[in-house]
Amino acid sequence: MKLSRRRLFALAAAGAGLPSWPGRASAATYPSRPVHLIVDIPAGLAPDVLARLVAPQLAQRLGQDFVVEDKPGAGGNIGADYVLHAAADGYTLLVMISGNAANAALYPNLDFDFVRDIVPVAFLGYTPFVVVVHPSVPVKTIPELIAYAKANPGKLNLASQGAGTAPHLAFELFRMMTGVNIVHVPYRGSYMPDLLAGQVQVAFATVPPVLGYIHNGKLSALGVTSVKSMAALPDVPPIGAYLPGYEGSGWAGVGAPRGTPAAAVATLNKAINGVLADPALQARCIALGAVPEPMTSSQFGTLIASAASKWGKVISFANIKVD
Repeated sequence: MKLSRRRLFALAAAGAGLPSWPGRASAATYPSRPVHLIVDIPAGLAPDVLARLVAPQLAQRLGQDFVVEDKPGAGGNIGADYVLHAAADGYTLLVMISGNAANAALYPNLDFDFVRDIVPVAFLGYTPFVVVVHPSVPVKTIPELIAYAKANPGKLNLASQGAGTAPHLAFELFRMMTGVNIVHVPYRGSYMPDLLAGQVQVAFATVPPVLGYIHNGKLSALGVTSVKSMAALPDVPPIGAYLPGYEGSGWAGVGAPRGTPAAAVATLNKAINGVLADPALQARCIALGAVPEPMTSSQFGTLIASAASKWGKVISFANIKVD
């Protein structure tokens, strides 16, 4: 069959345009396949639960599944390494924690620079800690704790989940700003039995596990590490009320590998901030001890860089080493 010259030109023009169509379509319809949210700490902790709360609503808003995967280990470095070496296409994201920003100072041999190699996508929220003491410690406020610790150097023991964890860093910032001599006792498992028995007397604890013990008087709450009081503990003042400039909360957010398209980042930021604005989700976050707060990508990037600098100084001051 013979084709006219006009028909040949039409087919050639159509053929020449074909390669560019898929690219334009995929850019305009991100996401066009499932997105993986990598959590770099164990399942069940606040950032993991936050991710699992947010993921279904993101799927509803953006029309694709958001699959949460846990890749814990090495203080969050295993999950971070996996994401930062993934394709920069917006389909592999990191549910990052404040510890990721501190890890450069804790792990000097990392093969990535977290601040440089992560693209801040969206902030999820702060995860403040509450300073609790065993009732055997005769203090009811942060100033009283400082005074008691200074009058009894080395007598108090503070429990944490391990060296370099976010609660430990929050304590070391407190120690750096006050000069108290409180002995740090790192645990590999739960320290709660020893804290309730008074074998260790102080902890910078995540809120949900200790809330019941605070209410029944088995632990006393002295202060929270956030700038403001928490909804779950409205009568417990922030440490900064007595120690100006103190802020030691953990946080969680979403990041992507360096080079991820700006359009994908913008789409995700808008969608995540929209999810965080939902009152029902906010209530569930508060029940987890989290404080949701929407941010632009740029604002979150500033927070990451500031946290890396801040916690690097604390780690240097305390000479923290990890195995």
